[in-house]
Amino acid sequence: MGLRVYDTKRREKVDFSTIEPGKVSMYVCGVTVYDYCHLGHARCYLAFDLIHRWLESSGYDVNYIQNFTDIEDKIIKRSIEIGEDWRALVGRFIDAYFEDMDALNILRADSYPRCTDYVEEMIEIIEDLIQKNHAYIANDGVYFDVHSAPEKYGILTGQNIDAVLEGAGGRVDATGSGKRDHKDFALWKQGKEGEPSWTSPWGDGRPGWHIECTAMSLASLGDQFDIHGGGHDLRFPHHEAEIFQTECHTGKHPMVHHWLHNGFVNIDGEKMSKSLGNFWTIRDILEKVPALTLRMALINAHYRSPIDMNEQIINDATKNIGRIHDTYKLLLEKLCEDPIDLPRGDLSSGLPLAKSIGLLEKIAEDFARAMDDDFNSREAVSKLIAGSKELTKMVHQLSGDDQKAYATMGVLWMEELAGDVLGLLPTREEASLKPETDPRREAISEEVEELLRQRTIARTEKNWSEADAIREKLSQIGVTVTDTADGPVWEIA
Repeated sequence: MGLRVYDTKRREKVDFSTIEPGKVSMYVCGVTVYDYCHLGHARCYLAFDLIHRWLESSGYDVNYIQNFTDIEDKIIKRSIEIGEDWRALVGRFIDAYFEDMDALNILRADSYPRCTDYVEEMIEIIEDLIQKNHAYIANDGVYFDVHSAPEKYGILTGQNIDAVLEGAGGRVDATGSGKRDHKDFALWKQGKEGEPSWTSPWGDGRPGWHIECTAMSLASLGDQFDIHGGGHDLRFPHHEAEIFQTECHTGKHPMVHHWLHNGFVNIDGEKMSKSLGNFWTIRDILEKVPALTLRMALINAHYRSPIDMNEQIINDATKNIGRIHDTYKLLLEKLCEDPIDLPRGDLSSGLPLAKSIGLLEKIAEDFARAMDDDFNSREAVSKLIAGSKELTKMVHQLSGDDQKAYATMGVLWMEELAGDVLGLLPTREEASLKPETDPRREAISEEVEELLRQRTIARTEKNWSEADAIREKLSQIGVTVTDTADGPVWEIA
């Protein structure tokens, strides 16, 4: 059926299409660099990392642009508070951003334009909007006149301009700024003493937030492009402001084929907030949780769904990522460079090896179908876990060349799905390192080994009821057992 995406503007899933066949132009709003990235940033850029990865895996040539907002009120305020030059502040937190994203195995975008490199382009766009009567000069800068293009209001959020007008309480002029209406937004802000500023036809000042992304997307991707993304909270006013500015400037509609927005992150049922004491930077979390475990926790949910981050989600992610990594390590141990040919996969075969290969092929198809359904990573993760269980079970049942060939196939299967698409695998070298001892396993190891010894005796004596009773006892303490040609293998469930 092909890739379908939920388009925020159309409020439904639609067939994915691109302006140029085989190529995807994608712009995602980046961070305002005045502090360390938090969990919400991790959610957003992981969501679009998955989208980026799946598009490339599907054969598209992706041009991915993600900006840095490197001049804004928050940057100026923070610079003054800590007595650090704003340029140094920005540079420090851009470096920190890349450290955090690299830790989460987020692929780099193709380009990271900075707002301050495009001020001249912003001034030219603003001049054009004034000339076309879409913007006006006020006492404290330049504003976009929303009433000049009322048909564009609420395109992403569904708000009705007439309804907003009824509850607005008239025009805004009490401040003396010259702003005509509360819905109008700043394109250029008059400079204040001691703040960074640039020369413009309307006096020294700096650009408004919204015009920055318009200038950078136009310069990077042109008048129209395929995907514009960001967090759910950016739909209004930021992305709707971009639509006003860009389409009124270029005369092209629509500026974007598909608008995609990721869901929020809550902490234990509450919105993340410094005032509530539940504000987590990525660095805070990575001191307690391994990076790929956090990645698993965040992608084991559909990117548009809100996530309630809590201890249970982290525990589930720890268990799932552990199972995937254990399987990958096991397969690497059996890997061979020159394996024999395997039989063709066949789900209906009476041969366990052919049937297992057929099952893995079916799981991979279901995985692809899930990702084609608006990048449903939650369903894709469930398919991956099912495949991981099958690989572990089957590799233990095989021996000799069959085992080596199957393991080699399994490594490639996992590296494509778990690695290339979901970004959940370590490197082969990292996976092959001896892991630290699991304290939970260490605590019950003696008891489990003794029970397994008793079970082996019972099975040898064909005392199946006793063997089953021992397996049940192991299950009650959270242990699963897999019988292999080399003896029983156990793991904590």
